[in-house]
Amino acid sequence: MGDTESAVLFFDDLSSDPASDDTPSDDPASDDPTQGRKGLDVFRMRLKVLLPSEILVDAPALKVTAEAVNGYFTLLPRHIDFVSALAPGILSYETPEGESVYLGLDEGILVKVGSVVRVSARHGVRGPDLGDLRRTVAESFEIVDERERRARSATARMEAGFVRRFMDVQSHGG
Repeated sequence: MGDTESAVLFFDDLSSDPASDDTPSDDPASDDPTQGRKGLDVFRMRLKVLLPSEILVDAPALKVTAEAVNGYFTLLPRHIDFVSALAPGILSYETPEGESVYLGLDEGILVKVGSVVRVSARHGVRGPDLGDLRRTVAESFEIVDERERRARSATARMEAGFVRRFMDVQSHGG
């Protein structure tokens, strides 16, 4: 899936009815207070993390913490709708079971509409713990940066060759 298709998926998803993503469970046991946090849909969000090549996360979340260009922030289910440009860094969220999940993301955009939080980024990785994730992010993004540098260099060589040939045609009476 290319960048354009990812953007279309992201914005098409924004126009959908947020209530359809978070319908309360019909399971009577889900309202049982002895089931921990399960069934408390008003205290949940749906987190969707979209990359150009895959959907990295599509899961319920009790809170989402991310880094914007002006610092870290935390979103809770009943917070106001929100949009933020994300800085490269760690995004974490808490599952309904109370587990913290960590993602390493390149710069991107976060949009919260109702109880749905959507994040779109060019690159992202999931890590089991914070220490390993920082190492994985550094390695993964370094490899991607090197590929992008090589691609830009190849493109520049092709453009220079085209200009040179064009100038040769012009100078020989083309």
